[in-house]
Amino acid sequence: MKFKYQARTKEGELQTGFIDAVNREAALNILTGHELFILSIESAEKNYWYQRLLNFFKRVKVNDLMIFTRQFSTLLESKVPIGDSIRSLYRQTKNPTLKEIIFELSSDIDSGLSLSQALERHSHIFFGFYISMIRSAEITGRLEESMLFLADYLEKEAVWRARLKNALIYPAVIAVLFVIVCGIMFTFVFPQLGPIFQESNIALPFLTKLLLGTGNFIIAWWWVVLLMFGLLVFVLIDYFRSPEGKALSNELIIKIPVFGNLFKKIYVVRFAESTSVLIKGGVPIAQALEITSHTVGNIIYRDILHEISEGVRRGELLSQLLSQNEYYFPSLVSQMVAIGESTGRLDQTLSKISFFYTREVNNVLDNLLELIQPFMMIIMGVLVGLLFAAILIPIYNLMQAF
Repeated sequence: MKFKYQARTKEGELQTGFIDAVNREAALNILTGHELFILSIESAEKNYWYQRLLNFFKRVKVNDLMIFTRQFSTLLESKVPIGDSIRSLYRQTKNPTLKEIIFELSSDIDSGLSLSQALERHSHIFFGFYISMIRSAEITGRLEESMLFLADYLEKEAVWRARLKNALIYPAVIAVLFVIVCGIMFTFVFPQLGPIFQESNIALPFLTKLLLGTGNFIIAWWWVVLLMFGLLVFVLIDYFRSPEGKALSNELIIKIPVFGNLFKKIYVVRFAESTSVLIKGGVPIAQALEITSHTVGNIIYRDILHEISEGVRRGELLSQLLSQNEYYFPSLVSQMVAIGESTGRLDQTLSKISFFYTREVNNVLDNLLELIQPFMMIIMGVLVGLLFAAILIPIYNLMQAF
């Protein structure tokens, strides 16, 4: 199999290329043997739709990973050895995929691998930041503290995901109901009213003509509509999975009104929190930024942080580099980072930035949950009103004619 990788040498140089290996673990071992720090590695083989479907059902949810990390941190705090902790977690875990991975982790650790090396063999589950945190903790001897931080980090991410889903469920349900109502009107109501309006020779409003024409077209060519809709969905999914499509979708996410501002704050929290902990764990700033760039969750921010890390390697100040990207990192961030650089307490300053913007994200989410329901009721009320007006106005004109 062929794998595409991105790594750093001991000197900090970025290296990208392809490697042939039997499996992903073998590719990781080969690259690690060449003293490379792996940033990302993924299969370069074509991934068929049925493979993606199988992987979807075998995935490990964020909540499962969060519970595993929380239980692991609790066992380590209780001074239970790593091997015994993992065996205990294996007995408690319900997710079959995660259970299988934990069994493999236990076997790898018993065979002499470190925890970070064992986790790295499952980097599709344990993301780069997670593994880097464990690796730096093993060097500094702060494994319990790092595991506790990761548990808190994942718990906060899970809470935000749940709150975002709750904020979007209501409008999604309303939108689906509206589409169903429109489908019933187009296929059953309008076709029966059309002949009546034609025989009466009354002038029809433009909206009524448009809806009648749409209803007739759907009845006559429903199979074409379904085919075109399916084709459109397939093309869009395929495009947004491409590098260009992912970049476009990530750019759109941060430009959507209201939600864009929310996501920018979330990315700033991830940047500040991850970089702070990595620096505190002894990871150099440039390398910490590189690791963070792969865990923020947005391609645009990943590329910006990659450029910033290169700038830091050239000797430029982090605060100046952040100020050059004020649209993505508010001026408050660069100003506070400048203070941290001048006082030599950059990790503490970044932690304060994370705390401040975490509170901002929670405030925005609270406001969204309060405003989104009345806002959607107004929009749906206007659309339903237009829909029924297209029926009632011609009926009213017909009654006036008699």
